[in-house]
Amino acid sequence: MMLYPSINEDLNNKTDSKYTLVVLAAKRARDIIDGKPVLTEVESERPVSLAANEISEGLITYKRNESVEGILE
Repeated sequence: MMLYPSINEDLNNKTDSKYTLVVLAAKRARDIIDGKPVLTEVESERPVSLAANEISEGLITYKRNESVEGILE
């Protein structure tokens, strides 16, 4: 039994942290559930799998908002 499945290195290299990857995938999966078009050709019915493939293929990216870091200091 695997409690902590490893994240594909290709996926992990698309973001600056695992937390960012999880948030990005969750937000994209929510978009897919809400009816936005799927950008990948992978055949899957699971929104999180579709989102992960889109991120892996470089179809979904993110931009870090630097102004938030100043608030936390």
